[in-house]
Amino acid sequence: MTTKTQEWEAVIGMEVHAELMTASKMFCTCAVVDTTLAAPNTATCAICTGMPGVLPVINRKAIEYAIMVGLALNCEIPPYNIFARKNYFYPDLPKGYQISQYEYPLAVNGWIDIDLPDGSIKRIGIRRAHLEEDTGKLAHMDDGSSLVDYNRSGVPLLEIVTEPDIRSAEEAEAYARKLRAILQYLGVNSGDMSKGVLRVEANISVRPVGEDAFRTRTEVKNLNSIRNMYRATQYEIERQIKVWESGGAVKQETMGWDDARQATVTQRSKELAEDYRYFPEPDLPVVEVSREWVEAIRRQMPELPDAKRQRFTEELGLGAYDAGVLIADRAIADYFEAAIAAGGDPKKVANWIITEVFRLMNNDNLEREDIGSIKVTPQTLVELIGLVDKNTINNNIAKKVLAMTYEDGGSPAAIVKEQGLAQESDEGVLREAVVTVLDDNPDEVQRYLAGEEKVANFLMGQVMRAMHGKGNAQIVNQLIAEELDKRR
Repeated sequence: MTTKTQEWEAVIGMEVHAELMTASKMFCTCAVVDTTLAAPNTATCAICTGMPGVLPVINRKAIEYAIMVGLALNCEIPPYNIFARKNYFYPDLPKGYQISQYEYPLAVNGWIDIDLPDGSIKRIGIRRAHLEEDTGKLAHMDDGSSLVDYNRSGVPLLEIVTEPDIRSAEEAEAYARKLRAILQYLGVNSGDMSKGVLRVEANISVRPVGEDAFRTRTEVKNLNSIRNMYRATQYEIERQIKVWESGGAVKQETMGWDDARQATVTQRSKELAEDYRYFPEPDLPVVEVSREWVEAIRRQMPELPDAKRQRFTEELGLGAYDAGVLIADRAIADYFEAAIAAGGDPKKVANWIITEVFRLMNNDNLEREDIGSIKVTPQTLVELIGLVDKNTINNNIAKKVLAMTYEDGGSPAAIVKEQGLAQESDEGVLREAVVTVLDDNPDEVQRYLAGEEKVANFLMGQVMRAMHGKGNAQIVNQLIAEELDKRR
């Protein structure tokens, strides 16, 4: 980023906390529930509420899910990892400490490649991924009091930390979207940031271009969407540049994002590692990870976004852009593949999804991962495309039918029949409409005959209007040319 006096660059590292979709919590048998739906404090026990004298037991499935993520992020999986106590005191942490991993995490030294807006690819280093337990959830009331729900306390939480390789809000967004897609493809996290099961935090500093030293950073928390993460990161970069250029110094602190003000706000001073007084958890054993176990997990892994994109381009013949859009979210990829399984042509299906389906969803402010909830099913979309291929309807009518199906559901073929929207291909009917339009527009006809061939587009539009959009465009175009030639 450039200002009048100095060219600056951002230095950003990301921390992502992903709840793992195991059946039970990290150290007890309590069920993992949707905390936005379940009654408060109904999925709790003496272990996850920190009662004296209880002992935690490690959830094996959570370890396997975490190893799977580590492999997907091209990490090394060390032969052992150790849980530690991270001491801090908040109302939503019933024990007064969090069981986490510090010196000996589960996965280290990985990377993922992200796609940038200019079409280039950048590699982002993954420093570590470690397992811990989630905290409870605070609800702040209008009267100034706060309530705590411990349903979330103890849910398996995987923290993924990057190297400070990110240089802009755009790169931060690309990283967050790619990582969320990987977690969704693996089936270990839903990616629903609105429910807090995926939480993204950005550690941000700025420095003059050419300077190698790191300057003081801030951490931005409480980001409930990737869109807000982008906005908060961009705002914080610009704020820090202003602070440095005005002669001030950035303070190391934790920031929150105020969506109403579209600004970052100070929450507290930033803790350092020594503030947490880490020490090995005495109630849990060292977790030994054999190479056989790692390879068994690797064999169970599904197709990931990059491999799916390659298959879409090489086997289905899609262009790089279309394939990239379709694999960006597992829900979109699943929708697309369901349409192909229903007999759809890959290129046509991709075009209709990316242009028309997304347009309708954007009008409703739906995120793309919501595609599985719309009334246009993959099978419905293939049926609609088939009507166009058979010349039953033209593209313009198909878009109208798609909008009707999107609103009310149903069969496109049935809608076409009920609404009388079938395409008119009778040459006699269409020629009569063409002759009428030419007779009604003598000036435009003369302009065309004088060499202004683009006037034919206007005449085409008039015929289609007269046919209420139902004329076979190919035949109409041919008849216009024939009738105009007769008038030369």
